[in-house]
Amino acid sequence: MEVSSKTHFLAWDKEYSHIKWGGPASIRSLQAYLAPGLRILDAGSGNGRYLGELSKHYDVIGVDVSLTALYSSRAQLARSHRFAEHVGASVHTLPFKSGSFDGTICYGVLQHLFKGEREAAVREFSRLLNSGGFIFFEAFGCEDMRCGGEPSNPFEEKTFSRQNGIIYHYFTEEEVKELFCGFKTLELENIIKEKTFRGKSYLRHMVRGVFRKL
Repeated sequence: MEVSSKTHFLAWDKEYSHIKWGGPASIRSLQAYLAPGLRILDAGSGNGRYLGELSKHYDVIGVDVSLTALYSSRAQLARSHRFAEHVGASVHTLPFKSGSFDGTICYGVLQHLFKGEREAAVREFSRLLNSGGFIFFEAFGCEDMRCGGEPSNPFEEKTFSRQNGIIYHYFTEEEVKELFCGFKTLELENIIKEKTFRGKSYLRHMVRGVFRKL
């Protein structure tokens, strides 16, 4: 699939022009697997919610397709007197040598790609990881209240196009297993929470996993 000029990649600069900093995100669940000082890739690092905390403990590089996001991330880390290398690239074509990393974090990213792009991204993660390296994954699940809307073009099941042409895909657990079939599954869970809005109950569904390169 030719993806270099796809609208859903170009849309992220506009999206990040108005996304507000949400504060640092916890990395405690990662630290159970990753010893301090390891080399880590934050694949789809956005405006740096994980990078600041990661940089306290690891040699970390953040990659994002949005230069606006990377600019915001650098500024945020500088204000916190932290540093992480930032690289502009898509997660499905990463400009690093094979075996460059001990761990890859990919939270809330693969849900914004088409099937061929998701598969290419996971192949890249595998190429870049050392033997025994870890992938930390999180994305929307198919039982989420937001699963629906205008079908993507080209059409793919449970995949929708929203603001600025951004793609939203909603995973099943079996789909995640298939995507990471070349790895050992250490954790795989469906996180389903009930939300109440104007007296009605809705579900928020995330699929989260930890995988290890064989």
